[in-house]
Amino acid sequence: MMINFEDDNEVEKLLKKIDTDIIKLESEKRYKHSLGVMKKAEELAKLYGENINKAKLVGLAHDIGKDLSKEEKLEYVKNNDIKIDEIEKINTGLLHAKIGADICKKKYGFSKDMQNAIKYHTVGNKNMDTFSKIIFIADKIEDGRNYKNEKKMKQLEETRKLANIDLNKALLFLIDSSLEFTLQKKELIHPDSIDTRNRIIMDNK
Repeated sequence: MMINFEDDNEVEKLLKKIDTDIIKLESEKRYKHSLGVMKKAEELAKLYGENINKAKLVGLAHDIGKDLSKEEKLEYVKNNDIKIDEIEKINTGLLHAKIGADICKKKYGFSKDMQNAIKYHTVGNKNMDTFSKIIFIADKIEDGRNYKNEKKMKQLEETRKLANIDLNKALLFLIDSSLEFTLQKKELIHPDSIDTRNRIIMDNK
């Protein structure tokens, strides 16, 4: 199944199908977040010259596997031959990105770049293109995001400003903020986040 991204009627039908599916699969809070990411991804796609219909579809569908249980996630990756690493086996919350990409490929015919955007939206990837960066950032700064922690709220506001100026600066700021928080909690850091950070810095030397 190939999606014609220039056909707004076809895209609208697919959006409605995905919307119906995620209402069944996601909590109310997750569903509102998905709508928020779709809106923010559309805004950033317009700003940076990416395909708006692709951005809306991926923004809406990006968390489609997130509300599966730990056991369901592990069963899905096993049954669908999805390779996972040691950190993902321990932190199974990360698996929803790979699971979501697989679901969207098989169920909705998402193209490779759309699959990658979903796959990379949690910890990043050194090979992220502009579209993947838009989805990663939209997920973190959608309008419904809000934190009680004053420092995290200031970081969110700063990321929102940067996102409208420079995607790479916004992405680097996001990763640095996330790494700081993860280190404070003494939790595992996925190497893809480090590789993504290093790639941004090297590319801007």
